[in-house]
Amino acid sequence: MTDRAVRRRRRALYLFFFLNGIAMSSWITRTPDVRDRLGVSTGEMGLVLFGLSVGSMAGILCSGRFVSRFGTRPVTALGTLFVVASVVVVGGGTALASAPLVAAGLCLFGLGVGAGEVAINVDGADVERITGRPVLPTLHGCFSLGTVIGGLAGMAATAAAFPAHWHLLAVAAVTAAVFGYAIGGVPAGIGVRAAAPASGSARPAGPRVWKDRRLLMIGAIVLAMALAEGAANDWLPLLMVDGHGLDAAAGSLVFVGFAAAMTLGRFGGSFFLSRYSRAAVVRASAVSGAVGLCLVIFSDNAVVAAAAVLFWGLGASLGFPVALSAAGDSGPDETARVGLVATIGYIAFLVGPPTLGFLGDHYGLRPAMVVVLAFVTAAVFVAPAAGTRGSRHREAEAGAGASGGLAV
Repeated sequence: MTDRAVRRRRRALYLFFFLNGIAMSSWITRTPDVRDRLGVSTGEMGLVLFGLSVGSMAGILCSGRFVSRFGTRPVTALGTLFVVASVVVVGGGTALASAPLVAAGLCLFGLGVGAGEVAINVDGADVERITGRPVLPTLHGCFSLGTVIGGLAGMAATAAAFPAHWHLLAVAAVTAAVFGYAIGGVPAGIGVRAAAPASGSARPAGPRVWKDRRLLMIGAIVLAMALAEGAANDWLPLLMVDGHGLDAAAGSLVFVGFAAAMTLGRFGGSFFLSRYSRAAVVRASAVSGAVGLCLVIFSDNAVVAAAAVLFWGLGASLGFPVALSAAGDSGPDETARVGLVATIGYIAFLVGPPTLGFLGDHYGLRPAMVVVLAFVTAAVFVAPAAGTRGSRHREAEAGAGASGGLAV
């Protein structure tokens, strides 16, 4: 690909991550209003969010097969269209005070994100391979930037008592317009070749990937860190409202702080990855996330808990994209490896957090987060599986510079 085509492709991927972040944070910041409008308990809200789990599982499990057959572009396009439609359905369900309709909208959202995000991560890993530079942290940073902007808009709408359904419909319109511009930058055929090789080589590839011990340890890292991110995305506003006594607008502000910390960590990730090993970056991230979670769970001071969310966000920021980069260069068949780890991550990110609602209904949301803390703590000990890409990355850049490589 030419330099111009690669730059356009990368910008398109930035936009797709950004759009998903806006869409997700828009309904997350309105969850207290949606819950009150529906008149449901925390446990019942967990059942509503279970629609997200069902859709996510369907999208995740189908995505790899669809990418292998059709490529990343059509899967990305269909997934984004599902996300746009889901925001409309969630808004309609909120307006009608219909919990089943909101659950159906979240199911559609999970289907779109589960399928589309796996596809754009495979595309992002391919761009990373072409350029020889870390791209996935910045791509995920665009997702976090989208959550910041969407969260700020949601906080303002909450403070102004702007109806949640009109807010969500406006988000759907903006997302649809940007999607129309971005889809043209994604090339066709990415991911197809690895899924349709010559006879005899396709079937063994999957089992070999599943039996790769290092890859499974990388999957454990991404499971823990994606669960930490997903738990905050699903429950942080309600956690601060119900667990620390903040009002709905303040709870949304805390979520914006979490999203801002995620954004800062991801956009700054390339700096640290070029100087330190991936294992060191992952370990430091897990320690930061564990410290933040401890303070949020065990501190009774709302100000301390709100400040600790920043450590939680910084800690969760790099685990997912760095683990995907590690999966991509952990062995042959990059598409299968990235697809497997992305699948594990999105199961944790989208399916895991709704189950915390059932624990929260019985024990409270703060005690329920101990489960997340346990996974993040475990990630500290399996961080060496992420490898030492930092030094290899510098060598790749030096080689590209010597040979007149891509300047992107």
